[in-house]
Amino acid sequence: MDYEKERREAIEAGNRALSSLKAARADLNSAGNWGIFDLLGGGFLTDVIKHSKMNNAQVNMERAKWELENFGKELSDIAGYITFDFNTMDFLSFADYFFDGLLADWLMQDRINKAKSQVDEAISRVTYILERL
Repeated sequence: MDYEKERREAIEAGNRALSSLKAARADLNSAGNWGIFDLLGGGFLTDVIKHSKMNNAQVNMERAKWELENFGKELSDIAGYITFDFNTMDFLSFADYFFDGLLADWLMQDRINKAKSQVDEAISRVTYILERL
């Protein structure tokens, strides 16, 4: 085994995962901001923009999940595995569009905040491992 080669591959995989996670965090932050605006009475257009940002975040989180799995595979030769699970947004997205009201918006905002926390935790873990490589 060529340790330096494996180390470089792990670092590259970790950086790709970190990039996807940061993109997801940016989209979640934007969705959260639009969610606050929605809570204050934003309306249908606000819902559309917020959901667009959430969809972008979900795409980036799926990409990050794949990148994290790849990172774990690369680390298996030198450092171990990292795992990250993300529960996709399901009924609440539907409810927010069709039953637009304070409760649905508040629940969606809570989901956005939980997703941001998961992404932040994953960023911290990947950063910690990359610093040690």
